[in-house]
Amino acid sequence: MRKLVVATLLAGTAVASPALAQDTGPTFTGPRVEAILGYDHVGAGSDVDNNNGRDDQSIDGLLYGVGAGYDVNLGSAVVGVEGEFTDSTAKSDRYDLTDQFGFGRVSQGRDLYVGARAGILASPNTLVYVKGGYTNTKLNVLAGDSDETTDTAFKLDGWRIGGGVERAINQNTFAKVEYRYSKYDSAHIDYMDGATSSEFDIDTDRHQVVASVGWRF
Repeated sequence: MRKLVVATLLAGTAVASPALAQDTGPTFTGPRVEAILGYDHVGAGSDVDNNNGRDDQSIDGLLYGVGAGYDVNLGSAVVGVEGEFTDSTAKSDRYDLTDQFGFGRVSQGRDLYVGARAGILASPNTLVYVKGGYTNTKLNVLAGDSDETTDTAFKLDGWRIGGGVERAINQNTFAKVEYRYSKYDSAHIDYMDGATSSEFDIDTDRHQVVASVGWRF
């Protein structure tokens, strides 16, 4: 009888161990936070005509910020919602006083994004996904030929789409790489005296390639 009990316990442990390992493995589900770093490119869209023969003017810089989201694992697929706050070092050349893609001399300011993503599990540890949502960004006006920023700013509204690959390092940590394209089609101006202009149409493109490292709760 004692041998039978021991054998039964051992068999139960052997059956439970794979299930336990599966339960504690990467699941791509629940809340997450992450740090974001990457390349940022902002420029005139195809409809912009700034009358100086340089419609391809653009600014480039380093994108950095933080993000958060919540994912649900549906089995072979994952869906979720997410948001970001980022900033950028991109700005006009200090000696370039021409009309920078329709906005004058500017530096890229903060960017807010909220959206959703959906993906498929290429493996238990790898998620391939697409994303999309709303983005609002800020272009700070630079004063003259200096790097000084005035209190005047353009506020741009638009949409963003993208895709990427996320890899679970372990149950709680992950890393991912992502491409995003943003199209801004409306804007208004916040002036130094606190006044705000009426909304007007624009055509501004933004391309980003970023990497993120994060923690899943």
